[in-house]
Amino acid sequence: MGMMDIEREHPWRDDAIVRIYSMTKPIVSAALMMQIERGTARLDQPVSDFLPGWLDQRVRTAGDGSNPITEPAARPVTLRHLLTHTAGLTYGTRLAAVGGARVEDPVALLYAAADIAAAHGLQAYARAIGRLPLRYQPGTRWMYSVATDIVGAVVEILAGKPLGEQLAETIFEPLGMEDTGFHVPRNKLHRLAACYITTPDGSMRLADDPATSTYLASPAFESSGGGLVSTMDDYGRFAEMLRRKGRPVLSADTFAQMIANQLPGGRELKDLALIADPRLVPEAMGFGLGFATTLDESRAGVPAQGDFYWGGAATTIWWVDPARNLTVLFLTQLLPATAYGFQDWLKRKVYAALA
Repeated sequence: MGMMDIEREHPWRDDAIVRIYSMTKPIVSAALMMQIERGTARLDQPVSDFLPGWLDQRVRTAGDGSNPITEPAARPVTLRHLLTHTAGLTYGTRLAAVGGARVEDPVALLYAAADIAAAHGLQAYARAIGRLPLRYQPGTRWMYSVATDIVGAVVEILAGKPLGEQLAETIFEPLGMEDTGFHVPRNKLHRLAACYITTPDGSMRLADDPATSTYLASPAFESSGGGLVSTMDDYGRFAEMLRRKGRPVLSADTFAQMIANQLPGGRELKDLALIADPRLVPEAMGFGLGFATTLDESRAGVPAQGDFYWGGAATTIWWVDPARNLTVLFLTQLLPATAYGFQDWLKRKVYAALA
């Protein structure tokens, strides 16, 4: 239902291609777990084993973005830290939450230099990030970050090929995900949905026109944190693979590790998170290896204990509830994901219908 392109009056179609943004992260996280399963890497292996520039990292303790005061990292950043967003990284945004207050994030101000390196690909970007101070001591806090882009760089190094090729060979082709990738071929342009952004007055404006979209060209930087496009059928195949405990892509043991809460001490995300928007950190939320999970359904407000989920910036929503053999996928193209609270609304509606 609805429109996939308001200006051209194109109604939404079943095979609409959408920007899934951060729903890219679970796919790339699964790709790294496949490498770990094959023995080419270990979950607690230091990132510096793959990116030597990550040796002897330092953590910012004071000072501004141009002149940070740092201390040595107490422990190396590991692959587990990257997968759980506890690596000490941040996103290139100026504001973060500390003790409930919104403050400027001085480390994020340094990421502009790394953004320039992204033009040369994932590995160049990862090397640039490794030269910057960390936002906090690894393994002590949680902050949504560029960590999955570093995961993608590690996957490239382990596989010896570009990330897009590796994902196609190990995930997309085995699962029959024919329309998922880092760009949209010209012969599929008519299926690419327009992307909109809400404005302060509540109206929408066009954020990415399909006719001139950057997704029409293959990118030099294949963002493993948010660069994929996909369709309802394609992402549904990935979600169903996870609902089936990883079959046929991952082993049941690897799947079990991915969905278990991996936060230090088994704590909840809200106890560890450095994040500006409290709507992104609900009650009873844990975090596994690539996505979130519900730890206590009574406090979460929906009967979904043991589910796992993540979403994308353009209000794309996905979750799996293994106890009910339930997979839910909701796609639209509206920035930001917090504009209308669709995720909570959709969960309440679905579980009310089941009840």
